Amino acid sequence: MSEGAIWPDLPLAAWSETCDTLHLWTQIVGKVRIALTPLVNHWWNSTFFVTARGLVAPAMPYRGRTVDVIFDFATHKLVIETSDGQVEDFALEPMAVADFYAEFMQRLRRLGIEVNIWTMPSEIENATPFERDRVHAQYDRLSAQKFWLGLVQANRVMHEFRARFIGKTSPVHFFWGSFDLAVTRFSGRTAPPPKGATPNVASWVMAEAYSHEVSSCGFWPGNGGYGRAAFYVYAYPEPAGYGNTRLATTDAFYDEGLGQFILPYDAVRQASDPDKLLLGFLQETYAGAAELAKWDRQALEREGAAR
Repeated sequence: MSEGAIWPDLPLAAWSETCDTLHLWTQIVGKVRIALTPLVNHWWNSTFFVTARGLVAPAMPYRGRTVDVIFDFATHKLVIETSDGQVEDFALEPMAVADFYAEFMQRLRRLGIEVNIWTMPSEIENATPFERDRVHAQYDRLSAQKFWLGLVQANRVMHEFRARFIGKTSPVHFFWGSFDLAVTRFSGRTAPPPKGATPNVASWVMAEAYSHEVSSCGFWPGNGGYGRAAFYVYAYPEPAGYGNTRLATTDAFYDEGLGQFILPYDAVRQASDPDKLLLGFLQETYAGAAELAKWDRQALEREGAAR
C-alpha cells in the first residue's frame, strides 16, 4: 500500500440519498459536457476525471474559450472556470435536483455560455426530468468527501493497472451515467452491438460504447447492481467459460446476474495491502478474459508486466 493511503468506509446505507442526489447532479454537468465537446470514440469525451479536490469536467470548448466544471468536495462547491479568467461557483449543500439544475444553468449564462440539454436522466429507471425533480435533495458533506477519497484511491491503483497495457486503453475516467470509475482495455477487434436495453439510452449510443472487444474494470461507490461499494470486471463480448475462471483473490466471485466479477470494496479497504489485493484481482480477471478470447497478449502488454 502506498504510504499515507486511506481507504474510507463507504456503507451505502449511510449515504444512499446523498449518492442518488450526486448521481443526478453529475448527470446535469455531464450532459452539458456532451453538448459542448466533439464525440470521441466510446463517449470518452463525456467523462469526468478524479482530482486532488474532487471531480472535474475539463477543457470544454465554447466559442473560442474553454470551460472547466469542478465538483470540489474539499470545500463543497460547484466551480465553473473559463479560460478568460471568469469564475462562478455555488455551494454544494442540500438542494433539490431541480434547484441545482436551475442554478447551474443560470451560472453558465452569466459566463455567456448558452447550452441546451436533454433533461431526462440517463441509465436510471423511472426517472424524473431534472427541472421537475424535487425528491432528490440530500447532500451530506462527510459522505461526499468519503466518496471522493474512495475515488482517489481507486483512481491511483487503476492508473497503475492501466500502465501495464500498451494496446488501446481508455483513460481512467468517471462515467456519470452509471456513476462509476472505469478503465477499459481493447483487443483491437470489433464487436457486435449489445443486445438488450439501457434505461433512457438509445441503442446506437450503446453500440458506440461497445463497438470493439474489451476487458473493462471499475469501481462502483455503492450504486451498482451489486448494491454496495465494489470493484468489478467484465468482458464484452464475454468469452465462453469466463465466469468459471478460477480466482486467487480472496472474497472475489463471479456474479451470474451481473455477468461480472466482483470484489467488495470492504475486502480491499480492510486488507493488509489493499493495492496488492486489488491489482491481483484486476490482473487475473483480465488475464482470464484475454486467454479465453485469444488476445495477442505479447503485443498488447508491457514487457515485465504481471501476467
